[in-house]
Amino acid sequence: MNALAAIRSLLRTDLKVGRVVPPAGYTARLTIFTSGAMAFLAVFALALSLATGRLADRWGAELARTATVRISAPAGQVEAQTQAALRVLETTPGIARSRALDREEEQALLEPWFGPDLPLEGLPVPRLIEVIEEGEGYDRDGLRLRLQAEAPGAVLDDHTRWRAPLIRAADRLRLLGLAALLLIAAATAAMITLAAQAALAANSQVIRVLRLVGARDVYIAHAFVRRFTLRALAGAAGGTLAGMLAIALLPRAGAEGGFLTGLGFQGAHWLWPLCIPVLAAIVALLATRVAAFRSLGELT
Repeated sequence: MNALAAIRSLLRTDLKVGRVVPPAGYTARLTIFTSGAMAFLAVFALALSLATGRLADRWGAELARTATVRISAPAGQVEAQTQAALRVLETTPGIARSRALDREEEQALLEPWFGPDLPLEGLPVPRLIEVIEEGEGYDRDGLRLRLQAEAPGAVLDDHTRWRAPLIRAADRLRLLGLAALLLIAAATAAMITLAAQAALAANSQVIRVLRLVGARDVYIAHAFVRRFTLRALAGAAGGTLAGMLAIALLPRAGAEGGFLTGLGFQGAHWLWPLCIPVLAAIVALLATRVAAFRSLGELT
């Protein structure tokens, strides 16, 4: 029987069938606690996966639309080659604008590594030109040839070597988040299976009596499946709400764009965690069903 058929069978089951399973005990607490804890962790794994996806998209969009031209030339030729490179850039289709960074901007770029007192005047620091592309972009090979002819000291950096590893790292983080969700689902199934088997073993005498009065194994299995599925659903709902509240209380991403402060949900992504209790219930249903029929088959 597939998952959909099992769910339909569970929904059609008489509500009184759940009374076969004792309403309290350590298996009930274990199921609720495990489902809640795993759902709480699943919220953070889902937030990590979605946040890294947004990060990869942002890095790709920002770095793909910008480039830098670096002018390295003798001191007397730097300004002339800078102006020549700017003229080439202004006449290149696909470039929206270009501008040479002043000394204050270059100082700000180097300050995180060398401190605020770096004497740029005494160092052979190349001039930098910021390039912003538009539309379909520009011909990079053709631009490099033109710059080589007009400004021999100009080097075009389209940020490919920076963008690719950053996006690759973000994509791997996203895969790790998805892998964590799968491991959480597997751990939930394992724990609920153990709890269901313990409950069945503890109620072996009750099961034998039910068989004596004519109860079929399907009826008994449905009793355990229904009770454990509802416990998992309740625990996962509580864990999901706690996780969403914890995510909502995290600091928001500021102007500096820190990654950890951007961990969370945005817009319609807040609806995704609501699927976790449903998925936890399905995992519990399938795991309990398998455990129940296996254990019933072993009881004589």
